[in-house]
Amino acid sequence: MSLITYLTTIRFGRGVIGQLREDIAACGMTKPLVVTDKGIVAAGLLAKLEAAMGGAAPAIFDGVETNPTEAATLEALAVYRAAGCDGVIGFGGGSPIDLAKAVALLATHPEPLSQYALIDGGLAKITAAIAPIIAIPTTAGTGSEVGRAALMNLADGRKVGIVAPHMIPQRAICDPDLTAGMPPRLTAATGMDALSHCIETFLSPRFNPPADAIALDGAGRIMRHLERAVADGADMVAREELMIGALMGGMCFQKGLGAVHGLSHALGSLKEPSLHHGTLNAVVLPPVLRFNEGHADDKYPRLARAMGLAENADVAGEIAALNARIGMPADLAEMGVGKQVIADIAQKAERDHSTATNPRPVTAADYAAMLEALTG
Repeated sequence: MSLITYLTTIRFGRGVIGQLREDIAACGMTKPLVVTDKGIVAAGLLAKLEAAMGGAAPAIFDGVETNPTEAATLEALAVYRAAGCDGVIGFGGGSPIDLAKAVALLATHPEPLSQYALIDGGLAKITAAIAPIIAIPTTAGTGSEVGRAALMNLADGRKVGIVAPHMIPQRAICDPDLTAGMPPRLTAATGMDALSHCIETFLSPRFNPPADAIALDGAGRIMRHLERAVADGADMVAREELMIGALMGGMCFQKGLGAVHGLSHALGSLKEPSLHHGTLNAVVLPPVLRFNEGHADDKYPRLARAMGLAENADVAGEIAALNARIGMPADLAEMGVGKQVIADIAQKAERDHSTATNPRPVTAADYAAMLEALTG
């Protein structure tokens, strides 16, 4: 087990969930609300969490959807208040962890949730009074366990980032054993999510050499081990490497992301079809890489080397080939996205907070062109 303090305090290693009670005490919690989803419950993982908490039945909200919503946040907040909770444990993938952050925010800050959106100037409204948060990922993907953002679908139809340093969980418990039962498709999608974080952070034009170094190392780990984990879910060396790669993606994306996430955030606002964030990132990553090529100084050859590719490799082509090998969709049409949404999604993507840190300026027209190609 390693104890890491970078942005927050992280327990990393197989079996570290067994030390959960120490972290609950360290955060000053006496009655946390566990925020999770029904898939986690069905998989039997909630029982492992309850055992780590000493067998005491915690307050539970398991109504998190694929893309967390403002409505679900308010439902969870009602459970939090009715049970007299004093902290939140996000248990699952990025959606439960993000919703846990939103509950912790509204537990101590006035509604509505929309006022805290980064693009609406919400950062300055989020104070240190936020309720304590412990994040326990059961996937190796979003890095939300060390991230300062919660991506939320609001009642007004927007998907926005609620972003502030105070949103970073006080404790992250990263136990690769919790990912051992992930099916191949989810392993692939969450792994590509983590890879997109490392790649976009590295290509971001902001100056942050430590984040660049973390991003390159994380990208290399994921490229070397993702196919192994998809092929053999019991390969715990690969599982551990993917989890540290996902963690590193979360550590470094404080530097900013780019057009991949501008698009995936906008597409994630669709009610129908309901689209998985990691799968979206996998699908839109190759066209965005092609769009940005030639606008990122010497970063493409450096990225290729870090990922074990030839320095002059076609990075976008290599990512597209990886997607095919691990069973990701070839385009958005395969995910059920039609051309009728292009204009609206392109406008939303242009306004997304991630668009500002893309290495090449990107407009709604640029996004529309990419969406046109991706919808067949």
